[in-house]
Order: sequence, then C-alpha cells, then structure tokens
Amino acid sequence: MNHSGILKNKLFLYLTEFFAGMSVMAVELGASRLLAPYFSSSQIVWTIVIGTIMIAMALGNIYGGKSADKSPNPDKLYGRILIAAIWIALIPVVGKYIILGISALLIFTVSNNFLIIAAFAACMVIFVFPLFLLGTVTPSLVKYSVDSLDDSGQTVGTLGAFNTVGSIIGTFVPTFVTIPAVGTSITFLIFSGILILLSVIYFICQHTGKKKIAASVLIFILCCGLGYSDSFAFWQKDLTYEGESIYNYLQVSETDRQVVLSTNVLFGVQSLYMKEGGLTGMYYDYAMAAPLMVPDKPVEDMDVLILGMGTGTYATQCRKYFGDMNIEGVEIDEKITELSREYFSLPEDVKVTTYDGRAFLQAVDTTYDVIMVDAYQDITIPFQMSSVEFFTMVKDHLKDGGVMVVNMNMHGNKEGDINQYLADTIANVFDNVYTVDVAGSTNRELFASQHSDMIEVLSDHVENLSDAGLQNMMQRVADNSSAYVAGDYLMTDDKAPVELLGMQVIDQLIQEEVAYYKDIYEEQGISGLLEHL
Repeated sequence: MNHSGILKNKLFLYLTEFFAGMSVMAVELGASRLLAPYFSSSQIVWTIVIGTIMIAMALGNIYGGKSADKSPNPDKLYGRILIAAIWIALIPVVGKYIILGISALLIFTVSNNFLIIAAFAACMVIFVFPLFLLGTVTPSLVKYSVDSLDDSGQTVGTLGAFNTVGSIIGTFVPTFVTIPAVGTSITFLIFSGILILLSVIYFICQHTGKKKIAASVLIFILCCGLGYSDSFAFWQKDLTYEGESIYNYLQVSETDRQVVLSTNVLFGVQSLYMKEGGLTGMYYDYAMAAPLMVPDKPVEDMDVLILGMGTGTYATQCRKYFGDMNIEGVEIDEKITELSREYFSLPEDVKVTTYDGRAFLQAVDTTYDVIMVDAYQDITIPFQMSSVEFFTMVKDHLKDGGVMVVNMNMHGNKEGDINQYLADTIANVFDNVYTVDVAGSTNRELFASQHSDMIEVLSDHVENLSDAGLQNMMQRVADNSSAYVAGDYLMTDDKAPVELLGMQVIDQLIQEEVAYYKDIYEEQGISGLLEHL
C-alpha cells in the first residue's frame, strides 16, 4: 500500500506508535494519581484504573482495525489522536470536578462498595474515551505500514518494539520525573502536547487540517492556562502546603493551635503537631502508654522505633512527655520527612531512614524497647506489614519486656473485619495483646508483648507521672484496655486481603457519616439537601 507525503517515511509511523504507547502509560499513571487523593492509592484503585484502560484499549484496537480496513485514510487516525490529546489536556481542567460530582451523586444513592463504584465511574467517564482513541493507533498503523506480506512480520514487530519502548519511557518519566517535579496536572498537559505536536506535524506535511490545528492549539493553550494547578482540594484556599511526592498526595493545613498533614482530600489525618504543646486528642496520646508498659527501665532511657514515621507526631509527643529518649523512625516518603522538619518541628537529632518499614527490619539487628507500627492510612494498609511473618519480625526486634503498639485506624464491629484480622494475626504471634478504642474517632490502639504484666506495669507508672493531663490519659488507657484472645482470622505473606477488608470498613464509616444527609435527601429531595448543606 502506498501513501503520499510524510507516510512514505516509515520512521514517522514508528514514532507515532512510540509516542502513543508512551502517552497511554503516562495517562494510566496520571489516572492513579488523580484518583488517589479522593479514593486512596490501594491495589483496588489500581485494578480499576488498569482494568478500565485495558477495556478501552481493546475496544480501540477492534474499532481501529475495522476503520482502517473500511477507510484507510491516515487523516482520520491523526484526527483521532488530536481529539484524544485535547481530551487529555482537559483532564486537569475538569477532572477533579467530575470526580467530586460523581462522588456526591453516588454517596447518596449507593449503599455498598461506594469507593469501588465511584472510582470505577470516574475512571470510565474521564479516561475511557481518549484511551479508546489511542487504542486505534496500532491496528491503523499496521494497515498503513505493511506494503506486502513479504515484510509484514518485520514491520509489525518493529511497530510493537517502538510501542513497548515508548510504554517503558511513559512509565518511568511520569513516576520519577514529571509528577514529583511539576505535578499530575502538568504531566497530563506535557503528554497531551506531545500528541498534539505529532498530529500537527502530520497535518502540516499533508497540507491539510488547518482548522483542526488552529482549534486544537487554541484549546490546548486555554487548558495550559486553566489546568496547570496542582491543587486537588481546590475549594480550600488557606492550605499551608499542597503538593505531590513519588508516593503520595500531600496536604498541610494550619490553625492557631495545630498543623495537620493529610494524604487524602476527603478523609483522614496522618500527622499532627500541637503548636502550644499538650496532648493531641488523637491516637498518639493513647500510644504513649507503650513505653509505660515496659518493666524495669526508666522511660527516658528507652530505645523507640517508629515504622511509618510520618511527620513525627509520636516522636515529638514522646520527647515532650518522657524526656530525651532515643527515638528513630522509618518513613518511605522522603518528602514527608522534609515536611516534618519544615512545618512540624521534628527535632533534628531524631534520625529518620527513608525506607520501607519491613525492609528496614530485615536489614538491621538492633532491638528496641518500643516499636510503633503506624504505616496504615485510610484503606492503603501495606499487605507486607500486616502478616504473621511481619509481626514475627517485629517481635524478634523487641528487647525482653518490649512492647509493640499498632495504630489500627478503622475499627469496625462486624465479624471478620480488617481489625479482627489484624488483631488475630498479632495475637497468634504475641502471647499478650490488649486493645483500646480511641474516644471520638475510628482508631483503635493495640499493644502486644511477651511480658504478661504490661497493664499492671502501666498502672504502676501512672501513679508517678507528674503531668496531670498525661496521667489522666494513661489511666484511661489502663482502665479501658481489654485483653484480646487470638482467633482464626490470619493474614500471611501469601494471603492478606487488606484492600477488600479495608474497603468494607470505609464503606461502613461513610454510610454512618452521611446517614443524616441521606435521610434529608430521601424525604425532601435535592432542594432540601441543599438547604441543609
């Protein structure tokens, strides 16, 4: 098959395949980052993103092949690429509003699996169409580039190689370069611009499509002006900091009393700093009971390890109330550690290692008096830090009489929920396990040790505390802690369904939160709801 103009040079076709493959992967990674601040970055959300995109690509492959056979006109292909590019450029402008609109609609109409359904609906509306169009590229290019059966295998193989190499680059560049450096919104604009430039070159060389070029460039320029912001919580104008790292969306907000870090715009507080000192009113206060459960050692002389350091709330509070105890932390997100020094007054002498918590334990032989496990946020519980094997490793890194404290931030009441799995797993590793619910929140603290008198030791230490506020809090922990008996809900490295279990609890919490407004909606409709908001 012969084509005129630029398509006589197969290199341009190969470059088209290269940039299409690169853009597909960049959009897929951008999709996960766009959805994560609203729905989390769990494996479930990743599955939804990958699944919907693969469906879109498969349908695009079918349509592209049929279209190329029926009407082998490259103008149509590059027109589709242009439309896909413009759609991708519009995502930073309208994507966040679509996500919130879908969430607002579904939260009052869906009773179960809200996050799954909302994430799937948002992904379908925002990403399926442009990736369907990009899915038409490969079969169309095969049609245009194969001149005879004699070289068809080589040509198709070369196209596949260019697509694969482009996909590899499209995977690494957003993750390690553009998203950390300039954010998700500009990442979409960058790859949209690449596709627009590719189409513009084609139409200019073909001496056609002037109106398409002008309209596309104009829309792209408008999108660059309107969609460059990296703000996901666009309704909040007083944030101290908002940005992204390789691992997280990061938001720092501030009042006269406190500084707060969140990795989700809809729910959850990951770290807290009290400007004027005092207790936080959150689970960190309860967790400070762990050093007081260790027998025969002054708390100021203890060695403490925090897995999931965050911005160091637990370290800061322990230093304030217990003196200069030796504290070190492990935090996988280096950007969070930077924020901890800048906004949360984490002492410079508190060492923080940028590493995965479990990998850190595997790499060191040091033992500790207290190990705080606080790597769980929202529904993104790392499965490798929820298994029998992990908690066995924690136990092996505790000194005699040492205590592990685990923050479980989504306590539920159903049989076989996420916290029952975690507690059963831990109780099958440690001989003594106690739990206490944090008042006024969804958190539950779990204390585990091989030392049988941990609650009695805590009670003895409470009497000697000089700070009245801390004394009252520790007495509350001692009085309300309940011994936990091991059950059969175990998680292992091979089987740890943390995402599904976490999603179930999140659904329950969401339904409890919106029950009041749902009743208004059912009785008075949308007008009544708007009046009460």
